[in-house]
Amino acid sequence: MNFVFLGSPGAGKGTVAKKISKVFAIPHISTGDLFRSEINSGTDIGKRVEDILTRGALAPDDVTIEIVKNRLQKPDTEKGFIMDGFPRTILQAEKLFNITRLNGVLNFEICEDEVVHRLSGRRTCRDCGNIHHIEYLPPKQDGICDVCGGELYTREDDKPESIQKRLQVYKAQTEPLIALYREKKLLYNIDASAVPEEVFRQAKDLLLSL
Repeated sequence: MNFVFLGSPGAGKGTVAKKISKVFAIPHISTGDLFRSEINSGTDIGKRVEDILTRGALAPDDVTIEIVKNRLQKPDTEKGFIMDGFPRTILQAEKLFNITRLNGVLNFEICEDEVVHRLSGRRTCRDCGNIHHIEYLPPKQDGICDVCGGELYTREDDKPESIQKRLQVYKAQTEPLIALYREKKLLYNIDASAVPEEVFRQAKDLLLSL
């Protein structure tokens, strides 16, 4: 079963994807995580996209497609995958259709004010990448990751100015995907403004019904 999770930054699709991947025993593939791994490893791709992503812009289509295609060739995707953060443009969507078949696209709907509130409160661990939230999921010790004890910090793309830029980019380049997937009868809407447990239940029940 191959799924795409679509939605603006902060819609919670990544959090839900991690849980759903365990239910279906298929990998959660986040392009954000893939790029951060490249950046942290100092690869050529990482060096090429680091400044672009910090500014809240999208990485070039050719680079994104390459990294996703390489990931989908790994054996753990044989039974399916959950794609989070890709595609983000019509070109990327068309390329993905050429690579594999999709069973469904979940569109996580949420208002802009809630997105800003969610993202600006996120704190990420420098060591393991675990994410806390100062309101919804505060760490037991301020500034310290509950999982590994690493330092929590605010990512550049979670700062207010970057959030606004990311939302502008999403509206301009990614929202047209909604019409594309609706036309192909692959689109299913999820109310992402609900509490996390309810959003997860919606997504799980929907995917189990497909």
